Amino acid sequence: MSEISVTRSNLNAADVLVAQGSGGQGGGAALDQVFAMSAAAGVISLGLLYLAFLHRTRRITWLGRLADFAGSKTNLPGWAALPLVLFISTILTAFLGFIWDVSLHIGQGRDEGPLANPAHYFILVGLFFLFIAGTLAMILPLDEKPGRAAIKLTRTWYVPTGGVLIAGAGLYALIGFPLDDIWHRIFGQDVTLWGPTHLMLIGGAGLSLIGVILLEHEGRIAMGSDADGPDPRWSQSPILTWMIRGSAFGGLLIGLSVFQIEYDFGIEQFQLIFQPMLIVGAGAFALVAARLMVGRGAALFAVAFAAVVREITALLVGPIFGEPHNVFALYLGAAIVVEVVAFAPFVRRRLLFGAVAGLGVGTIGAWGESLWVDAVYLFPWTSSMWVDILWMTIPVGVTTGLAAGLFAQALSGDGLPRPAIRRTVVLAMLVALAGTVTNGLTFDVPIDATASVRLQEADPVDGFRMVTAEVTIDPPNLVSDDPEWVSILAWQGGGPTLRGLVVDSLERTGEGTYRSTKPVPVDGTWKTVLRLHDGRTLTAAPIFMAADEGIGAEEVSAEPSFTRDLVSEITLLQRERNFDHPTWLFAAASLVVLVCTLLLVWALSWGTVRISGATPRNALRTNATNKVPSRT
Repeated sequence: MSEISVTRSNLNAADVLVAQGSGGQGGGAALDQVFAMSAAAGVISLGLLYLAFLHRTRRITWLGRLADFAGSKTNLPGWAALPLVLFISTILTAFLGFIWDVSLHIGQGRDEGPLANPAHYFILVGLFFLFIAGTLAMILPLDEKPGRAAIKLTRTWYVPTGGVLIAGAGLYALIGFPLDDIWHRIFGQDVTLWGPTHLMLIGGAGLSLIGVILLEHEGRIAMGSDADGPDPRWSQSPILTWMIRGSAFGGLLIGLSVFQIEYDFGIEQFQLIFQPMLIVGAGAFALVAARLMVGRGAALFAVAFAAVVREITALLVGPIFGEPHNVFALYLGAAIVVEVVAFAPFVRRRLLFGAVAGLGVGTIGAWGESLWVDAVYLFPWTSSMWVDILWMTIPVGVTTGLAAGLFAQALSGDGLPRPAIRRTVVLAMLVALAGTVTNGLTFDVPIDATASVRLQEADPVDGFRMVTAEVTIDPPNLVSDDPEWVSILAWQGGGPTLRGLVVDSLERTGEGTYRSTKPVPVDGTWKTVLRLHDGRTLTAAPIFMAADEGIGAEEVSAEPSFTRDLVSEITLLQRERNFDHPTWLFAAASLVVLVCTLLLVWALSWGTVRISGATPRNALRTNATNKVPSRT
């Protein structure tokens, strides 16, 4: 590899392990921070146990009064109302911390540990209170069975299924923190959202929204399913009730969208065809379920709610906190498709509606979203991508739409289809997601390909050396006329104006030749990389890489002209990652995370079936009118 000093310097394997094990230098947090987090988790757990003891032995009454007050304002039982109110504030806190954390890592690189990053406090508090919200739903019921789907813990203690699922999702996310530290100690810092333990953190929080919807459903059944007519409190404000329920699905849309965040910042580390697939999967499930379970216009309302929350968060993190700015998927095309398809007479056949609407989201909805992507994102979807896009979005859209229809059917009061059918639907969705993810993760790195770069000096910005570049690719035909991107990424450098992120999409000047459209920084702590993505080709070459003593990496200097090999870009973008481990070890560790995720999906499916069996036929009958319901 000519002139590429991106490997670690002459440290032996023992030196590297010592550097990683010390924490904060590329391989896990310092042990004192790990102990501090573990102690905090232990104190919170003991506090919850003690609170449960005091409440259930009636030594305190304030918790019950607080739950009753929340119930009076939401028209739900206290054991559902108080956890849901707590959940809303905590999940917004965690989401703000999450976006802030991603932007900090983009702009400044790795941190010294979980307690050295201010955004981590928001995430930790949010996840802890997410777990607490689920636990409260289990603690609060006294001398009552909270709904027909309640789970029996002791002879006299019944807990709502939704509360158990929320607590389980929160616990799953929290477990990701210590596992993330272990992961980094073994494999180094994988500075990417898609690290397996990172997916545990965001997956647990995102999927907890399904538990919230189930808990709210249990509460509504408990409030009115046994009455001959509507409970008077249910009909006080049907529009407000409709908006609250629509907001829950807007939250679910946000939760399912967190896997796209790298694309939202313009530092995606995987094929671009992942973005439309992820958008279609999130949109088809959340919006189909919203339309079926809340009523007419709910899909559009969920999109509007998600957009407002995302924009407020982006403004806080970007202009106010001074970190890199992000955009977000709009989902408007998907919502319009779902609402239009709902005019068809088969809307009451929920599985058929889910499949047809999912197909529409995967085709017309994806095209509509491409207009938004072209307007606000750094990398639009090229015309050459569309065959691959449809191969990804159609199976995902149809199967996730089917799953959303099944979810709505389960809570409709009309009963579930036969076990063979519902298991086939869930399995088909998992197979479609697994197949498209595998396809998206498959990429090619060219052999004996190089990039020759000539740099010209530009005016300094924030005190950093700035350059423009002329690039020549060899062989010249390596990149087609319509690549996903030929760009320069500079990140993790900081600066009040540059904010740690500069992306320049290069202008094509001839076959295999490109030039800059704006200057990029090449000193300080910046990592500046030439990136090429064309079809399955995903490759890169370093322009400037700061020395990193923590991982024993030498500087890659930005000389006036140089020729460097095009290599797998993951070795540059995830520079701190340690590749010196057996392949089977990484595969085994990833498999453990996958199994844990599938167990969470199974638990949510089990909870849905259990609550479905306890849903009376008349509890949600008003949904079939396709109007704003008179009940919640």
